[in-house]
Amino acid sequence: MNDVVELLRDPQVHKQYQALPDIHRAAFEWRAKWLAKAHDHQIVPAGDWWDIWLMLAGRGAGKTRTASEQLGWWAWSQPKTRWLVMAPTSSDVRGTCFEGDSGLLSVIPPILIKDYNKSLHELILVNDTLIKGIPASEPSRLRGPQFNGAWMDELAAFDYLQEAWDMAMFGIRLGKKTRTICTTTPRPKDLIIELVGREGDDVVLTRASTYVNIDNLADNFKKQILQYKGTTLGRQEIEGELIDAEESGIVKREMFRLWPANKPFPKFEYVIQSYDCAYTEKTVNDPTAATTWGIFKPLDSPMAVMLIDAWQDRLQYPDLRPKVIEEFKVSYGSDPEEEGRGNFVGGKKVDLILIEDKASGISLIQDLQRAHLPVRGYNPGRADKIQRLSIVANIIAHKRVWIPESTAKKGYVRDWAEGFVSQICSFPDSTHDDFVDSCTQALRYLRDAGFLDIDPEPPDDDDDDYVYAGRKRTNPYAV
Repeated sequence: MNDVVELLRDPQVHKQYQALPDIHRAAFEWRAKWLAKAHDHQIVPAGDWWDIWLMLAGRGAGKTRTASEQLGWWAWSQPKTRWLVMAPTSSDVRGTCFEGDSGLLSVIPPILIKDYNKSLHELILVNDTLIKGIPASEPSRLRGPQFNGAWMDELAAFDYLQEAWDMAMFGIRLGKKTRTICTTTPRPKDLIIELVGREGDDVVLTRASTYVNIDNLADNFKKQILQYKGTTLGRQEIEGELIDAEESGIVKREMFRLWPANKPFPKFEYVIQSYDCAYTEKTVNDPTAATTWGIFKPLDSPMAVMLIDAWQDRLQYPDLRPKVIEEFKVSYGSDPEEEGRGNFVGGKKVDLILIEDKASGISLIQDLQRAHLPVRGYNPGRADKIQRLSIVANIIAHKRVWIPESTAKKGYVRDWAEGFVSQICSFPDSTHDDFVDSCTQALRYLRDAGFLDIDPEPPDDDDDDYVYAGRKRTNPYAV
């Protein structure tokens, strides 16, 4: 900024500057002031190799201001272009990105603005550039429009994150080089993790903590946030750290027991298949998840259960029904004693198919009953997903749930089970929760059916509760 001031002191340069149209002088002063006071993490990264600027930063680090300044400048410096602004909800688009204290209307000089339509979320500059706001909560609205670039605010908070991202990527296609700014407080969502993994390819990553911008925040704010220092929430919301989702999960990996890779499966006494069917017919966000569990009696502990199969797929109902029937015909486990005598044992057939009594599961239950398969509907009632997992978490914590060990990597679960374990241990921060529903309803049923008693009732022994008071107990009705 000092170099610019010195340059303008030159009489000839100053005269040329004063001859510029008012809008150009306003644009110059706007950009110069911002570059003079912006923090290092707020300056657009150098080079033209990147397509996506991902800013992971704590609360109050200046993410919104950075994106408003940069998108506004792109919109002004590239006349007759189109730019997309996305935020979690319509209210966020207008109240934060456009009309907020650090929003576009606050940073772009009024002289550069031709029109603003708050109901349509449209800002038009005098150079005929359009800045259009579309909430991420309505990803279908992204079909049709096309843009030169975009700003996605609080990307990790999008309800339909992957769908909104995909639809936006299809629409950001104008010009010779598209640019997208993603500002967000980091959360361990699949897309965020993927973008971080693409750093150096087409993504440039900037990190910043709240403390970098603390001088521009309220005096007592620093005192308030100190209570979160060192906590998982503080690491995420203040330091801008991308926390491993499993750190805050209800269930931990070490709670599961590994069945040795070189050891044959035990003889299962009861086998149950549990299905969580897609809630809608869309093949984008709602995979159907299935888990198969086998009840057995270990030599050194009470009855236990083993995960013997797990898969998830996006299936329409016509494909789901034959898939379930095919899975029902599979046999699981073995009988070591019979095999030791040289007898072939084909394993245990499925005893029960458990399906959540909602959405497409209702039709599936009815069809399977007509086919005379042992199927039962499961209704979780009013319990939410967190409550359901918490109810059965003690079964896992008591080391009653086994998972087969990988034959290639000792100490790890098999590849087909990794997705299940990762989702269970990441919940409630996991992107999907279909395995969670399938698991909780199976373990809840097995517990209620008496297979997995964690806290057995104490014996009904009246003598244990009797306290001698110096008198003998007699039957008053005895003769």
